[in-house]
Amino acid sequence: MEQMSLGDDFLPELDARETKKAVIEAFDKYRKCKYLTFEEREASMTASYSDMPRGGGISDQTASIAVYNTDKNAARRAYCERIERAVARLPRMERFLIERRYMAADSDYITDQRVYNHEFQPEISWTLYKKYRWEAFYKLALYLRIHVVAKKNEDGEKDGDK
Repeated sequence: MEQMSLGDDFLPELDARETKKAVIEAFDKYRKCKYLTFEEREASMTASYSDMPRGGGISDQTASIAVYNTDKNAARRAYCERIERAVARLPRMERFLIERRYMAADSDYITDQRVYNHEFQPEISWTLYKKYRWEAFYKLALYLRIHVVAKKNEDGEKDGDK
């Protein structure tokens, strides 16, 4: 019986810079959806007058505002849950790093150095921190389908490998 081989192209080679940028942007959006309050639209109580003739259609302003408010809140909640599920799939050390550095409400003010020197117990080296971070970014990019595959030139080499 022959064993099935996944081949060399099973896991794509990613463009590290662009993939990192995409993952960080996803976490920026996550924090905005999670921690910023959503300003709901409200119906205006004052009738407005216009000389411009309107079509014969009648609009239900209250219903359209209610639908907008509900849909926006649901989309924000779904996005946050999607990110949280992806992070929950990571191994313990990678998940800890991502939660402390990128998912906290004050993560804009937390530096990488603070995380690897003070948050990890015992503290870890910068090299190990970068390794954990890249592995987490790689997995998250694939889970969330925001990865950027490295482009190859005609010689089969990655661009910039010369």
